[in-house]
Amino acid sequence: MYKILVKKQLAPSVQLFEVEAPLIARKAQPGQFVILRINEDGERIPLTIADFNRETGTITIIFQEVGASTVELGLLNEGEFLLDLVGPLGKPTHIEKMGTIVCVGGGIGIAPVYPIARGMKEAGNEVISIIGARSEDILIYEEEMAAVSDELIITTDDGSKGRKALVTQPLKELLDSDKNISLVVAIGPVIMMKFVAETTRPYGVPTVVSLNPIMVDGTGMCGGCRVSVGNENKFACVDGPEFDGHKVDFDVLMSRQRMYKPHEKQHSEHSAGKREGGCKCHSH
Repeated sequence: MYKILVKKQLAPSVQLFEVEAPLIARKAQPGQFVILRINEDGERIPLTIADFNRETGTITIIFQEVGASTVELGLLNEGEFLLDLVGPLGKPTHIEKMGTIVCVGGGIGIAPVYPIARGMKEAGNEVISIIGARSEDILIYEEEMAAVSDELIITTDDGSKGRKALVTQPLKELLDSDKNISLVVAIGPVIMMKFVAETTRPYGVPTVVSLNPIMVDGTGMCGGCRVSVGNENKFACVDGPEFDGHKVDFDVLMSRQRMYKPHEKQHSEHSAGKREGGCKCHSH
C-alpha cells in the first residue's frame, strides 16, 4: 500500500499526488514512469514520474481526469492509499552536457518534461523551455519550469497567457536564430509531438518524444503499447517511452489510440451510472 501524502489540484481536472514510495524514489530517473492500481478491481494506469525525492522517499505523479479510472483516482484524498505502484519503468532520459537544449511541454505533458529540463540544467546545459496550453487556467508547472530554465517561453491557444501561438512557432524562431540547438525534447499530445518533429526535421536537430500509448502490463509481454519507429515495431514500455521523433509513425499511433475511444466512453458512462445509482450505458 502506498500512502498519498500530498494532493493538489493544479488546474480543472488536473491533480498532483505526492506518494510515499521510497524504493521507487531511490531508483527513479527523468523520463521513467510507474503503473498503479487504485484497488483490486482497478485497471492499470501508467503515469510518468513528474518528480522524485530520494531523501523523503516520495514520488510525484500528475494526471488528468479523462476517463473512469482517472476520475476514480482523483477522488482519493491525502492519507488514503494506492493498492499497487510498480516502477520505475521504461528507459530513463539520456542526460549529458550537450550545449543548448529546448524542452517543449504541452498540456499535461509539461509535468514529465520538468525533471528532464532539471536534469539537463544540472548537467550544465543551457535550457530553453517552451510550454503551452489551450488557456491560462489549465497551464501547469510554470514556476517549476522557470526555475530550471535559462529562458521560459509560454504560449496559449487563446492568448490568455504569454504568446498567442502554438509551441511550434517559437520553436521555429529558435531554430532560425543563431542558437546552436543540440537537442529538442517534446512531451505532450501526440499531434503536438508530431508537429514539433516536423518543425525540427528540416534543420536536422535531434528530437526526442515521449510516447504514452495504451499500456497494460508494462513489461513488453502484452504488446498493447507497440508503436512503429523507423518501420520497426517497438514497445513503449520497455523500448521507450522516449523515441527519435523523426522516426515515429505518428499517424499509426493516433489511429491505434482512436480504436479504444468508444470503449473508454462506454466505460466512463457505465461508471458514472453506477455512482449515480443507475447504469447509463446501452449494453451491460
